[in-house]
Amino acid sequence: MEIHPIRNDDDLAAALREIEKLWGAADGTEEGDKLDILSMLVEKYEDRSWPNIDISDPIDLLNYEIDELGHSQAELAELLGSRSRASELLNRRRPLTVEMIHGISEAWKIPADLLVRPRYPLLGITVTVLSIDSKPLAPESR
Repeated sequence: MEIHPIRNDDDLAAALREIEKLWGAADGTEEGDKLDILSMLVEKYEDRSWPNIDISDPIDLLNYEIDELGHSQAELAELLGSRSRASELLNRRRPLTVEMIHGISEAWKIPADLLVRPRYPLLGITVTVLSIDSKPLAPESR
């Protein structure tokens, strides 16, 4: 295989097949060098195609959906009822409500539990809701 940039999923598949053939090649050999280069190319392509996002932050997740997965702020505004509400949410000036979470989850097929993680960065704490039901969460008994 001739080494060239990985530009699409077909190139990726070919590079992965070649890596599998070269696996275990000794360092410093021609095969070992080829394995190193192909591994770096695959890593670069995967980082560019599927960037790591902090899904523990619902706002980062929504921004990723808008920036990378084809949704738009206008679409979010339609779900939330106004452009200003969408803007305030994305700029962290308005918290997500249960109704917002439900609507976004249904429309964009995002698991609701990924959106139910309020963050309070100025206070340095993260609150995770472990259960949502009709009953209030009872404090632990001691």
